Amino acid sequence: MQYFDSLETLTKQQREDRLKELLPKQILCAQNTPYGKEFLSHIEALKIQSLADLSSLPILRKKSLMDRQGVALTKIPVDPFGGFYVRTHKNLKRVLASPGPIYEPDIQTKDYWRMARALYAAGFRAGDLVHNAFSYHFTPGAYMMESGAFAIGCCVFPAGVGQTEQQLEAIRHLRPTAYTGTPSFLRILLEKSLALGWQMSIEKALVSGEACPPSLTNWFSEHGVAVYQCYATADVGLIAYETQAREGLIVDDNMMVELVEPHGEKWVEEGAVGEVVVTSLNEHYPLIRFATGDLSAVLLGHCSTGRTNMRIKGWLGRSDQTTKIKGMFVYPIQLNQISQRFSFVRKLRLVVTGEKAQDKATLYVELAPETLHEGWIEELERTVREITKLRMEIIQVPVDSLPIDGKIIEDLRDYT
Repeated sequence: MQYFDSLETLTKQQREDRLKELLPKQILCAQNTPYGKEFLSHIEALKIQSLADLSSLPILRKKSLMDRQGVALTKIPVDPFGGFYVRTHKNLKRVLASPGPIYEPDIQTKDYWRMARALYAAGFRAGDLVHNAFSYHFTPGAYMMESGAFAIGCCVFPAGVGQTEQQLEAIRHLRPTAYTGTPSFLRILLEKSLALGWQMSIEKALVSGEACPPSLTNWFSEHGVAVYQCYATADVGLIAYETQAREGLIVDDNMMVELVEPHGEKWVEEGAVGEVVVTSLNEHYPLIRFATGDLSAVLLGHCSTGRTNMRIKGWLGRSDQTTKIKGMFVYPIQLNQISQRFSFVRKLRLVVTGEKAQDKATLYVELAPETLHEGWIEELERTVREITKLRMEIIQVPVDSLPIDGKIIEDLRDYT
């Protein structure tokens, strides 16, 4: 079968009818949360039946989600989800955490993150052994892919991140047919296997967490791996996915996407770049008009595979200085936290470079020499790893040499 289910080929009228039925229910779910009772109680749920109707509701930004969670964590009983979760903890499978920190629920239901659709479009089928190289530590990435693979009928090897030699050994012994993880780590595995004189058994992959430009996709194809990408976030799961047509990303059929002016409220013109705002049909964790901070644009027309839902051009950057390095978000506030811990740090600037998903993070620091002490760089390196979960090269630069342009993060990566 070419499609995961019949939702992928609904007509325009069928999609409109489906929204008329499901959107009011979603608003009612949201109104049953502490957040909804405070901010959405005045909404007449039965009148919200389309994207146009939805646009009249307030946008929820990630900082507001983080702030509400932070306040809720100081209270008794603790609410790690800041008032956005509907059910009791009896329905929870896991509480997960992304950098920020932001806490996300994982619910005891089949394919909660809706990732099976993206995996199926990438060619994953029942019986495939999937080498899952997303992190199983704290963050949802590995569980998203795993739940989707299970829903299809795949078997999963929980490889996690790092330990490249052991992962290669497992691949050589188990001969998985499929891979999930970041494109940069797949490239590392493939290059090392070729250097050792053997070809990996992996034939297909679904990657996420980083940009995977066409040049890198073509490189993988030349080495025998059909790589597809998906756009997902820890907050809402799958947003959009790639198909064999390689024509942008198709929005998941249980997700509504709007493109608004960055940091604004109004829709951008069709085809223009805007900030991605999403509403998922999730009765447990109903985030309504959640602004992701990511930029994209609508791709006009329908996919040549016959799928009829809205298409977007993929990830086109961030509306703020937040960036993603090796699959991990790094926020300006985290760099401010690093700076505030050390009296000898006058100014910081994180510069991200690299091609074909080979990210390199360099932290340039202006120092106050009079307050330096022995071992300062080791202390700074430890703090950087603690706060960002990443290793970075730290380079001292002369005082007043960093640009005064308001930037604390500069992304110089090549996405072509």
